[in-house]
Amino acid sequence: MRGRVLIVAGSDSGGGAGIQADIKAVTALGGFAMTAITALTAQNTRGVFGVVGVAPDFIRQQMRVVLDDIGTDAVKTGMLHTAEVIEAVVAELETLDPKIPVVVDPVMVATSGDALLDAGAEEALAKRLAPRAALLTPNIPEATRLTGMTIENLDDMRRAADKLLALGPRAVLLKGGHLSGPAMTDLLVSARDGEEVFESPRIETRHTHGTGCTLASAIAAGLAQGMKLRDAVARARDYLHEAIRTAPGYGQGHGPVNHAHTFEEPQS
Repeated sequence: MRGRVLIVAGSDSGGGAGIQADIKAVTALGGFAMTAITALTAQNTRGVFGVVGVAPDFIRQQMRVVLDDIGTDAVKTGMLHTAEVIEAVVAELETLDPKIPVVVDPVMVATSGDALLDAGAEEALAKRLAPRAALLTPNIPEATRLTGMTIENLDDMRRAADKLLALGPRAVLLKGGHLSGPAMTDLLVSARDGEEVFESPRIETRHTHGTGCTLASAIAAGLAQGMKLRDAVARARDYLHEAIRTAPGYGQGHGPVNHAHTFEEPQS
């Protein structure tokens, strides 16, 4: 087991997304997952039926006691549902060594369509959290809300990624799964390394619950293990592709992926 990842996110009682997906993904890739839970949700594959927030001071305390004792090699943030929660998390992140990478998954809407971010929190996410990110991982709807742009193709993705970089993260992975077409196209952009386009065959399935959480945590695991960003993204995408392909088919709605599938890293 190598690579400590502190995950700051909400719980999913259905087990397919949130903290549960984060822990499974980090563990599957050989890392050690630690958590600070920001909210409890009552949800399943059909939707989110209730949310109970955790007090911001207690979220920060969860982070602090873990960091003081165990430490971390990377941080991943997920559901941070209010501006107050974001401010508390940012305050704790600012105590970290700036070399520790922070992967920010700007969770706004669940796969089912349920809102997971208060309207007032979007500004805090953009102005306070995004500048602390080594990597920001929005999907198309999230990028649309953060930039105000309509995103319909790869060129739109490039323009949106440039706007997202202007918020301050060191890199952006704009996920194109919501676009149509036979391929899944993701765009990785950084001011230092330019851009790289990743493509994989689209798998036609409704079992995609928690894919964003899973991908971001898998990337964080790679960064915690000392991988370069490009390589961490590539490995995480391969892992997620197989997790979707081998999804167990649970639930009546958007079912979970198979986080525990046997994953063999590609040979270089």
